[in-house]
This record gives sequence, structure tokens and C-alpha cells, in this order.
Amino acid sequence: MQLPSQLLENAVAEFARLPGIGKKTALRLVLHLLKQDMGEVQHFGDTIAKMRRDIQFCKRCFNISDAAVCHICSNAVGRNQQMICVVENIRDVIAIESTQQYNGTYHVLGGIISPLDGVGPDQLNIETLIARIKNEETTELLFALNPNIQGDTTIYYIQRKLGNVNCTITTIARGISFGGELEYADEMTLARSITNRLPVQQYVK
Repeated sequence: MQLPSQLLENAVAEFARLPGIGKKTALRLVLHLLKQDMGEVQHFGDTIAKMRRDIQFCKRCFNISDAAVCHICSNAVGRNQQMICVVENIRDVIAIESTQQYNGTYHVLGGIISPLDGVGPDQLNIETLIARIKNEETTELLFALNPNIQGDTTIYYIQRKLGNVNCTITTIARGISFGGELEYADEMTLARSITNRLPVQQYVK
């Protein structure tokens, strides 16, 4: 792609580094910014920079937050603080919250156990989850991991680590197809999976 300006080419190259953005889309975005008032473009850049600089991760559940503790963990009235939904990443929190069918808290593992990809238990937020369950008198642990081999392996590992802890362990129903990903599930399917969650023992052996 031949561009008339090195500055333009540099901007297009930066946008094209974003996931799902090709060179043509990047060029369209950059040309759109060129049409905007300088103040609007400056505000756009400042907003992105401030987000990256100031955003935090909740020290309790590892969800994205504007403060040390996220608004879900700090909501003692509207959220069931004795219920934890275990998810792989922050995108899954957003997906579940969109269903408006869950009123507990979360715990973001930061991935799932996958030996082939070099991801082991020590690289995930598993020990902090175990500590939460034991220290916070958790009544239910809901696993909302992608229904695949890696997800099931992670559930099995955490269940073994918990031992005989007095806590109900459930998982989202198999309305989410095996091998699928929560991020791409429609809200109705995901909502039904949460509502019809099952005891882990029914499918993790």
C-alpha cells in the first residue's frame, strides 16, 4: 500500500497492529481521525493513554477496575459475596454480566491449564482462589470456563486442591457446546447455562 505521507503510514501501521484490524480498515480509521478537530483527536489519544496508565486489576478477583477493589466485589448489597464465578479472562466476565442472570462475584484465572501451550497452575490465579474460598466462607463455586479439555482439566485440578471444603461446586450447563468459547455465545444461551448450572461431579470424573 503506497501512502503519500510517512506520518500517515506510521499511524496506519499502529492501528493495523490491533487484533482484527487490517491495513485497509486501519487506513479508514486514520483518515477519519484526519477529518476530526484537533481537540477531538487529542482527547481520543489522551483517553487511550489514561486508560492504559491508570486502569487497575481488582486485588480480590482480578477483574478490571478503576480502584483497588472492583465495583462488583465492593457491592455488598447487590451482589452475593459468598458466591464465586470462576472465569478464564475478563472478556468472560463481560459476557456473563451482559446476561443479567448472575449476581455473585467473580474470580479471573488469567487463563486455563494447558500443558501443550506451556501454561501450568502456577501461572494462574488459582492459589488466591483457594484462599478466597477458605477465608470468605464461600457457599457456591460456579465454574464458567470454556467447555473443552483444557477447561475441564482446570476444573478438575481446582476441585482436587479444594479437598473436602464445605462449598457447593457447580458448572454452567452444557448449553455452551463442547469446544466452544463463552465470548462468542449468544446472551440467551449463556444465561440459560448459568441458570441451569450443574454439580461438577456429574461430568468431571
